[in-house]
Amino acid sequence: MKKYRLAFSFLIVSLVIAFSCKKINEATELGGNLIPDVDNVKTFEVALTADATNSLFDDSVRVLYSDLLALGDINDAEFGNVHANFCFNVSSSTYGSYPYKPSHDSLGVVDSVVLSLSYAGAYGDTIGNGIQNISVYEIGQSAGFFDTVAYRYKDPASDFSGTLLGSKTYTINRLAADSAIVFTPGDTAVHKEGNVVRIRLNNSLGQKLMLFDAANNANGGYYNDSLFQILFPGLAVKSANSGNALSYFDLTDGDKTRLTVYYRYKNNNKDTVGAVNYTHSRFGQSNYVKTQPGSNWASAINNPAADKIYIQGAPSGAYGRIVIKGLDAMANKVIHRAELIAPRVASSDDNKYPPPQRLFLDRTNKGLPDTAFALTRDLIISESASGTTVEFDLFGGTIKSDDTYRFNITRYVQGIVTRHESNDTLRLYAPFEAIVYNPQHITSLGTIGGYMSLPVNNRIYPGRVVLAGGNFAADATRRLRLRIIYSDL
Repeated sequence: MKKYRLAFSFLIVSLVIAFSCKKINEATELGGNLIPDVDNVKTFEVALTADATNSLFDDSVRVLYSDLLALGDINDAEFGNVHANFCFNVSSSTYGSYPYKPSHDSLGVVDSVVLSLSYAGAYGDTIGNGIQNISVYEIGQSAGFFDTVAYRYKDPASDFSGTLLGSKTYTINRLAADSAIVFTPGDTAVHKEGNVVRIRLNNSLGQKLMLFDAANNANGGYYNDSLFQILFPGLAVKSANSGNALSYFDLTDGDKTRLTVYYRYKNNNKDTVGAVNYTHSRFGQSNYVKTQPGSNWASAINNPAADKIYIQGAPSGAYGRIVIKGLDAMANKVIHRAELIAPRVASSDDNKYPPPQRLFLDRTNKGLPDTAFALTRDLIISESASGTTVEFDLFGGTIKSDDTYRFNITRYVQGIVTRHESNDTLRLYAPFEAIVYNPQHITSLGTIGGYMSLPVNNRIYPGRVVLAGGNFAADATRRLRLRIIYSDL
């Protein structure tokens, strides 16, 4: 046994950072009560060097109806520029009948047109700056914006434009307090709404909508939704190149996100006020989020083997490719715990731009660098009628109190040292949704392999973070590493 341990120690020293000579027993936050103490007699601890390179990939995630949409502009001293615009359609709630009183033959007069957007949070410099300047455009009929297309977040062709209708300047951190009285015809109660951005639009849009009729003809916008979408494809909301923050909006919130036309009409020879609302009630949205690498991230792209890893949230393509040295050469052991530990390091503007809520780890097969596989033995995935459930609590990925991200990949490592399975390249990134192949995908047809879209973060561009690489020079104790607690057989 002693001879074996000496041979093993020599191998590890040549390939990894070894801790077999002293008891470390670093705190483990993932199921620590199940791990035996490191006593250097029966149970040992070792940290294997993890080599990481900065890489780019094409994030193909699409914009879904239920997604929060981003709007704004960020100039990050560490990562560069992020800019977001979005487009969406609206629908009438009264197809088959004309919504304005008294009738199409006796038109009223438009008082005002207001676009309301339900505010759902922000990212960036919302305290020191957070002033957003936005403009709204009517998308032209020939622009090619369709309600049947699932646009990609990274697709510049999804950033439509048209005729300017209005502009607005607002301060993000005042949206909750800046509630406004909202008028509803026939309702005598005072109704206030907060967390809403309201943009006054040109009255010409209201006049256009008022002229639609409910007949099955070329102007029959109120005949059905198909004709309405042809005549009025939608609105484009664009941010100026300022603000250093992203705002997020919930377009599915029909109570707060709506296009309202306020108008006056004659009722028994008296002026009467009315209002017609249009809501985003069906598929038909895009959100172009453009990232332009700058500063240290741009340098890291040109120097993939830098001692820091730059992770930027989707739809950016910034991720770390990780190779664990020495794992293939490790003899068969009982693996009690194997954690990939990725320490966070300080970077410019950390106080303005916090790290992502969650990072994700998957693997790529050798010879197939563009195919990602879920670590299904360690990441439990289940599907039901209500959707996909991913057990992140045991797998890890959220930042810990010691400023590290940790991933439990015990079963993956056990498969390598026991069954000689492939020591694949790992991929560390911050997706909105991770599209990965699951060889144990369970469907109604049984257990079959297939691609899955796993929800990881709750919105597009969840943040950015700089991590220490495996050769981080400033502090060797904060390097990227694989920590293993094991027993000999």
